[in-house]
Amino acid sequence: MNFVDLHTHSTASDGTLTPKEVVDRASSLGLRAIALTDHDTVDGIAQAKLAAAGSLLELIPGMELSCIYQGTEIHILGFFADETDKELKKGLDELRQVRARRNDSMLKRFQENGFAITKEDLMFGNPQTVITRAHFARVLTEKGYVPSPARAFEKYLWYGSPYCARKETVTPRQVMELMNRCRIWPCLAHPMQYHLGYEEVEKLAFQLKELGLRGLEVYHSSHVKPQSAKLQVMAKKLGLLPSGGSDFHGANKPDIELGKGRGGLRVTYGLLEDIKADYEAMIRPKS
Repeated sequence: MNFVDLHTHSTASDGTLTPKEVVDRASSLGLRAIALTDHDTVDGIAQAKLAAAGSLLELIPGMELSCIYQGTEIHILGFFADETDKELKKGLDELRQVRARRNDSMLKRFQENGFAITKEDLMFGNPQTVITRAHFARVLTEKGYVPSPARAFEKYLWYGSPYCARKETVTPRQVMELMNRCRIWPCLAHPMQYHLGYEEVEKLAFQLKELGLRGLEVYHSSHVKPQSAKLQVMAKKLGLLPSGGSDFHGANKPDIELGKGRGGLRVTYGLLEDIKADYEAMIRPKS
């Protein structure tokens, strides 16, 4: 059986392994394919492609974009991105500027309250990284303000806390329009993490499908089997293809391994084959 992982992160955003290291690890674990889906960036794709070129691993170039749905931050995965596309780069730059303004505000609040944290600390030696809340969690842990990244999220980094204002609103329509223009295959990420309930998740997925959504992340480290079973039914009802991945972040999520996730998650290559066929249909010129 050939296994894949269609949700992974590197040091290009909030993972702790470089894109090459993610590829090398996936190869060593015997995975058939992975998607590199860093937050708001495709900057790690070129390095990952070079590493995958000398291996049997199939690399799906991707991303994970954030937006706001009825006050809740949701994430949309995009597969088959062209990292050289100028329009895509411009769109991602605009999204990163929104994230950067939120990060600057967060850093200022921490510093004003006596936390010895600098922007250099958050970058971990990589000035090109896309800083996320995970970077703050890691610094807070390493400097001894909290015992673990999980505690940092609970105490300081929940959305709406005194230290973590929500980002400026990026709408699902904006994200979907960018992916549509750049011929990227869109998939709603980890739907059960939003705590909306099945009825609202189905409503969200339906609205996104009207904007061009093609997939639903049925299998994810945060989903238990009964949830995945219900999401599988939902995907079929809405005409969406199931996707799945670990949401690997390296040491930032130490209980999640590539291809295995949390709780024995396994995603087969057949699922990716269906996605690839649908992507070919999506980009095929209409006669």
